[in-house]
Amino acid sequence: MRPMIVTGPPRAPLPEVDSLGALGVATVHEAMGRDGLLDPRFRPIYPRALMSGTAVTALCRPGDNLMIHAAVEQCREGDVLVVTTSSECHDGLFGELLAVSLRSRGVRGLVTSTGVRDTAALTAMGFPVWSTSVSAQGTVKASAGAVNVPVVVGGTVVRPGDAIVADDDGVVCVPRGAVSEVLAAAKARAAREDETREALARGELGLDRYKLRDVLAQLGVEYVAYEDDEQDER
Repeated sequence: MRPMIVTGPPRAPLPEVDSLGALGVATVHEAMGRDGLLDPRFRPIYPRALMSGTAVTALCRPGDNLMIHAAVEQCREGDVLVVTTSSECHDGLFGELLAVSLRSRGVRGLVTSTGVRDTAALTAMGFPVWSTSVSAQGTVKASAGAVNVPVVVGGTVVRPGDAIVADDDGVVCVPRGAVSEVLAAAKARAAREDETREALARGELGLDRYKLRDVLAQLGVEYVAYEDDEQDER
């Protein structure tokens, strides 16, 4: 890992990122061809948290949050801080005071593969955080890392300026250059889901709506009347 702080990376257009956020993680993930989803271990620290923004990345050493402090300086309005470590770490690298600092710069939330602490305070201030664990274990500030470099978080590559969308269903990353295309696909998917929702509410079956009867037949599934079922042991 080369120690560096990259300044001024390009970011995805924030209005388009906000539109992705309004559509939600599940819709965006499906619109991307079921790509970009972080490991399901990433969970919000409080229910019904919602967040979308552009990624600022920080790569830290385990048990050391020096580069998070360095990353704060690189953040601006509409960003989301994405933190990981060079090897697995569940220490509480992030807490209330860093959240206060980030909020003063217009940062919308945090995604981290590490632990967080001060969760009651973070919840009270409404600062959304998605993490893999919660831990009161403190950290040092002594090791060099990197800011605004590509990182792998939850099995997904996140680059500075990518769009991050997070809600109760998880976290998805949309590459900066694909945001417009994914947004169009996600809007189209949402429109189809609206039509399907109305049809199901009228009583139409998913079997018919999605043409699944043919799938059942191709798989050899038969409809058998109860009285003709020879497998019944009554």
